[in-house]
Amino acid sequence: MRLLFLFQAIFLHAFICAGQSCKTDAKYVNTKETFLNSIKDDPGKRLVALKQVIPGLVIDLRYATTNNFTKTVLYRNPVVYLRETPARSLKLAQEELNKKGLALKVYDAFRPFSVTCKMWRLIGDRRYVANPRKGSFHNRGIAIDVTLIGLHTGKELDMGTGYDCFTDSAHHDFYKLAPQVLANRKLLRDIMRKYGFGMVPEEWWHYQWRYNRESYEVIDLDFDELKDIVQ
Repeated sequence: MRLLFLFQAIFLHAFICAGQSCKTDAKYVNTKETFLNSIKDDPGKRLVALKQVIPGLVIDLRYATTNNFTKTVLYRNPVVYLRETPARSLKLAQEELNKKGLALKVYDAFRPFSVTCKMWRLIGDRRYVANPRKGSFHNRGIAIDVTLIGLHTGKELDMGTGYDCFTDSAHHDFYKLAPQVLANRKLLRDIMRKYGFGMVPEEWWHYQWRYNRESYEVIDLDFDELKDIVQ
């Protein structure tokens, strides 16, 4: 019944918001020139391809497929980007996990602002989609959606729900789960916290860089535009 009400709300919100413009009050860059100016004095703000920083990283970019909650392809010609400072820290997290026979699997990282607008028109619930007025940490290039896998098997650890599950069973404070599921979530949470990433209460998979977050501008450029300027 909860899911029925949720999807009814999704379609109602999409109908109401259809055709509305999407704006943000956050600092943002929307041209190649303004993006390059925003990073020239701080190399840690550069976008980097995670595959280059963390060779062998397993990626399952759901929004580049129809295997996501919108059932549509939202990313065209994507590259999995993160700002350089959190990307380097994520590499350290991966190295520690490897010593335990584990690894990270990435569902999402940088998300163009235009995609957040599309999601907001569908959902309109800030527990699950960032309000474009404030901008998403994904739009800033400092958030990442991840899970844990076996290093040699590639098999995902049981986290109790799938990715983008919009029910309270995906919340960090939901404890009516098997002990191993709770342990798996805690392991992911602890390693991400150790290397500088904070969580959001409603999504066990979502982590965002904890430091100087507001200094990172919302990026209103698509993947094709960024490929010309990201080294």
